[in-house]
Amino acid sequence: MFQTTGYSGNKVQDYELLIKQLTSLLEGENDTVANLSNAAALLNQFLDDVNWVGFYLWKNDQLVLGPFQGLPACIRIPYGRGVCGTAIKEQATQRIENVHNFPGHIACDSASQSEIVVPIVIQDEPFGVLDIDSPKLSRFDETDQLYLEKYVQALIKFL
Repeated sequence: MFQTTGYSGNKVQDYELLIKQLTSLLEGENDTVANLSNAAALLNQFLDDVNWVGFYLWKNDQLVLGPFQGLPACIRIPYGRGVCGTAIKEQATQRIENVHNFPGHIACDSASQSEIVVPIVIQDEPFGVLDIDSPKLSRFDETDQLYLEKYVQALIKFL
């Protein structure tokens, strides 16, 4: 059974603990939907000032909504469109301080102000993206980006 752990307030140490929690939570499970669901729930519990945490999965040359925490979301995102589509096209993390300044931003939740999207690539093939939205401008910094990329790398072992 998973129990919420109090975090220290030291961002780096807390992210390192989060990644250990993810590994422990998913150990021995190989169901993709179950693992993505728990990964989204864990991040949603961990992160402050976020309004959506989830995954879009690469299917038939587009991103399709996967497990998430938050309000209902856009179901399909075309390749190269919006922050998620750009992340999968460029296979690079997109850290957006103000989504309203991002050309072609797809607004699924009008409360979202900033966003970070980490592509998930397995054996050089796109798998999907981790997408996190915040109602706060400039919510995500370099430390968030680094550790969310590490989170995705830890998650890949269970996909």
